[in-house]
Amino acid sequence: MTQLAAVDTARAARVLSETRSATLAGQRARVAPRPVIGQSWERLLRRGLDPDQDARARLLSREEVARRREASPLRHVLPVLREGLLPAADAARHIMVVADGDGRVLWREGSPSVLRKADRLGFEPGADWREDVVGTNGVGTAAVLRRPVQVFASEHFLRTHTSWTCAGAPVTDPRDGRLLGVVDVSGPLETMHPATAAWVGSVAKLAEARLRELHQASLERLRAVGAPVLARLGGRAAVVDGDGWTAAVARMPYTARIALPKTLSPGRRWLPAIGLCSLEPLADGWLVRAGEEPAPRNGTRIVLDLARPRRWSVTVFGGADSWSHELSPRHAELLYLLAGHRAGRSAAELAGDLYGDPARTVTVRAEMSRIRRYLGALLEHRPYRFREDTEVEVVLPDDPAGLLPHSTAPAVRLGLTSPHGP
Repeated sequence: MTQLAAVDTARAARVLSETRSATLAGQRARVAPRPVIGQSWERLLRRGLDPDQDARARLLSREEVARRREASPLRHVLPVLREGLLPAADAARHIMVVADGDGRVLWREGSPSVLRKADRLGFEPGADWREDVVGTNGVGTAAVLRRPVQVFASEHFLRTHTSWTCAGAPVTDPRDGRLLGVVDVSGPLETMHPATAAWVGSVAKLAEARLRELHQASLERLRAVGAPVLARLGGRAAVVDGDGWTAAVARMPYTARIALPKTLSPGRRWLPAIGLCSLEPLADGWLVRAGEEPAPRNGTRIVLDLARPRRWSVTVFGGADSWSHELSPRHAELLYLLAGHRAGRSAAELAGDLYGDPARTVTVRAEMSRIRRYLGALLEHRPYRFREDTEVEVVLPDDPAGLLPHSTAPAVRLGLTSPHGP
């Protein structure tokens, strides 16, 4: 199909239209859809999306689009994207579109005539272009697959988009692999070449390389300021940027990133990887000064709040400060079970508690590893348990039926007679 599209776009469009009509009607098509397209259609049919409806979500306000643009790291690489895509896009009557990690269109530039066609599709700033909203497309499907995707004409799931062709590629954060957004080139089928996806993917990689350079440069600037400060200090300390990425350390092991509280302010804080610390602003980052003892102090109090529906949290009171973490349903279950078994539970025992199957230890260990990322040394393993020198309080709902009502875990449904012992 890609070879045919390269030499005869009109015939390719007819074949794709026949393939789409037959496949979405549940019939066997003479030419099967490409696997990447067929799998996308299957996802959308399972979700109940109607291919014959013009599915659009409400546009974001101009103020919200402006706020997202300012918050998006992609704003730093717009020059790279423009230089790599716009000259050819203008010549070939394409447009360049940049969406954020939520699939919302933030920037759009290129051929004025194609921009007007995009307006008629609702492909405009603030639009929600996720796959499960507007069907198979270069933005949403690339975000789902996390790789470049080209969608030709009737490969689009929605009938209203079948005169359109697009090629999109994800842009990820080079620091941690997080999806930052998708860059896309779109236009009429007759102007699109099958190699467009590779071209857009290459430009996306250039953008990621530029983000990596900017990150390293910002850490170098912070290191130049922080290293002399660390040299004058006597204890363990680190200088990190606002996201916790480490610029320099003194008298402590180097880690690439230190988990910081979501809301940063100067003062004493409990950081799971280090213990009780003081945070001080330094240039564009933070000076983290560790206490004398990285392990939790005696008298640390942990409050597991399960009283509010779907607003479960764990709060740690230690030393001069406290911090909270909102819990997922699975983490709420696990911490509730550990609070009821202070002597500890093995991975097999927790698997039996949660699933009724002691063999599901791999899943339990993975979840406990995620919990230890924020509880750190407060949670021991072999067996899993809260530290003996911590006080654990469980706040339960007034109505016992309101305790983790979503849970299907056998041990939770049976209930523990006391939240502080089995």
